[in-house]
Amino acid sequence: MNLQFLVFVTITALIALLTWWQCRGARHSADSNDEYFLAGRNLSWYFVAGSITLTNLSTDQLVGMNGNQMLLLAWWELAAVVGLLILAFVFVPIYYRYNCTTTTELLEKRYGKQSLRSIVSVLFLLGNVFLYLPIMLYTGSLFLKSMFGLELSTLAIAGGLAALGSSYAIFGGLRAVAVSDTISGIGLLSLSLLVVWLSLQAIDFDFSGIPPERLTLIGAPESPIPWPTLFTGMLFIQIFYWSTNQTITQRAMAAPNVGEAQRGVIAAALIRLLIVPAIIVIPGICAYKLFGDIGDATFGTMVGAVLPGWLSGAFAAMMVAAVLTSFNSVLNSSATLYVIDLHEPLINRDVNVQHLNLLVSLALVITALLLVPVYDGAESIINLVQQLNGLLSMPILSVFVVGLVFRNVAAGAAALALLSGVMLYAVFTFLWTPLHYIHLMAITLMVCILIALGVNRLLYGRTAHFSSREDRLGPVAHG
Repeated sequence: MNLQFLVFVTITALIALLTWWQCRGARHSADSNDEYFLAGRNLSWYFVAGSITLTNLSTDQLVGMNGNQMLLLAWWELAAVVGLLILAFVFVPIYYRYNCTTTTELLEKRYGKQSLRSIVSVLFLLGNVFLYLPIMLYTGSLFLKSMFGLELSTLAIAGGLAALGSSYAIFGGLRAVAVSDTISGIGLLSLSLLVVWLSLQAIDFDFSGIPPERLTLIGAPESPIPWPTLFTGMLFIQIFYWSTNQTITQRAMAAPNVGEAQRGVIAAALIRLLIVPAIIVIPGICAYKLFGDIGDATFGTMVGAVLPGWLSGAFAAMMVAAVLTSFNSVLNSSATLYVIDLHEPLINRDVNVQHLNLLVSLALVITALLLVPVYDGAESIINLVQQLNGLLSMPILSVFVVGLVFRNVAAGAAALALLSGVMLYAVFTFLWTPLHYIHLMAITLMVCILIALGVNRLLYGRTAHFSSREDRLGPVAHG
């Protein structure tokens, strides 16, 4: 344990040192918002790819998906490739044409209303504060406890992770976040592939004795991903997450031009296709044969079993780095949304961005820590995350779809559809669940779009028209 801890501390410190070394000579922007939230709009494609990969790939994926202990969960990552390609070839050119800093800025420019932008920003912030940030801290703490057998409480470990992770976002901005993501990503992906190989060796590459339903990609009706859902809500979930979610798109917006951003996103898609599916399902399947159904403790248990002591310390450092990079990425994007979308236009445009970023980030960190105990003991953290995502994801996506696909739609109609969608999915989740939640996400999206178009015609007396490609790529406010 002493050797493990020494390796862990050394690698964690080395990542911080390399991040500082890489960032110290970077060219800085005179615009405070661009500097803190878009790395001076100067991120190279490999930092875009690395940051996108590690922002998404954290303990909620490695712990949560391996915790299901079935091959079926690979569909989340395979479908993500499609979402990333849509980001690269559809949304990136639009964001750059509109010179966006936040995804919600696109909504203001398409609909011509700040109020709609503010509503969506608040919903994004609520999702980050109540879902993503505390779950990242919880799953990171759970991994460390199960791997090292720590006696500390989950909340105590989460506090340490939060302090380390927030330092990057608070003091270094997006540039430090992206650089640390990339450095950590190289180590995490390499060691994760080693864990895959050693896990297969541990069962002698023999999958006999594992139930067939854990080895199939064709999901049964009662499985986490029934196969028909691949053709309904799955694609829309990926479009929302990869193309409209501020945490992901902010990395692409930070490149100097469209081409550099697209190269970074495509590289992230290749990593997602070739590497990520294996590392999020194979260790879990192997663990089922060795240890049985042990849920979200699977990944930490497997890593501790197959890696030698000194190397498990290195892997723990990489996992903590993944937690930190994902946590500080969401933290940085949350501060971006608050400062640019809410504080500057609604409270005070002339602010000290560095000071405000510090205060907002600290408030978000404290709130996330207080919420960590809420998720302690969840049966399957990844399924819980995906299900609760629908409360915000599909209603928000509907606003983007309507704003880009149609013109002459009133912002009020889109806002009413957005709020109606949140209520509809809440009914589906908590009161009446007639279908699998992925199907219900697709239904929620379609209902929201129909409500927006219907309200636009009946209450605002406007007729929506399809937008041309030239219209989508040029600033057109609807009012």
